[in-house]
Amino acid sequence: MSLEPAPRPSRFVALRNAFISGLLLLAPLIVTIWAFSKIVDMAGGTFRPLYEHHLPASLQDIPFLWDLLATFVVILLVTGLGFLSNYVFGKFFLSIGERAIQRIPGVGGLYNTVKQVVATFGTQNRNLFNKVVLVEFPRKGIWTVGFLTNTTQGEPQSAVGPEMWSVFVPTTPNPTSGFLLILPRQEVTELEMSVGDGMKMILSGGAVLPPWPAPKPDEIRK
Repeated sequence: MSLEPAPRPSRFVALRNAFISGLLLLAPLIVTIWAFSKIVDMAGGTFRPLYEHHLPASLQDIPFLWDLLATFVVILLVTGLGFLSNYVFGKFFLSIGERAIQRIPGVGGLYNTVKQVVATFGTQNRNLFNKVVLVEFPRKGIWTVGFLTNTTQGEPQSAVGPEMWSVFVPTTPNPTSGFLLILPRQEVTELEMSVGDGMKMILSGGAVLPPWPAPKPDEIRK
């Protein structure tokens, strides 16, 4: 028994599908252009009244160009502020600004939370996490994701037993707090996912999962 071929879609359906496909292709570009124009309007447009009256009348008809240049200047100033923060003079004024922000009700708490997240998972502190592991916590039969921080046998480890590992189990979705667990080596299951993927999984509450099986290096290069 042969199957009848599926009927061809009507011309209207074909045009509708083509339109939707084109719209999906253009959507990322449109969103990017819209976001870029908003950034230019917000950064450059804010400072335009400070210099606009100094421009010749013939050059005031192209406001977007001047907003773009002003945005570029703002980016340079922010970059300069980053370099300045590396010196004592810059750190002094930044600390004054931080204290002023922290005294604002509501804003101070949000600022401290964001700062702690950046400090915890910044480039320097990320090296503290050796690899992603699984441990049974808070009780047997319940598994949670953690980060192996140390395998050195210090005083706390030696007081408990041989070959004890230190594991940091962060809370989710706010990983700035957590639990330090000292566990026997055999109770720690090492995973192949990268520390960055483990961080994404923690921050998303498990909604973001790295691909599995993990792609091989040859497949990534392709």
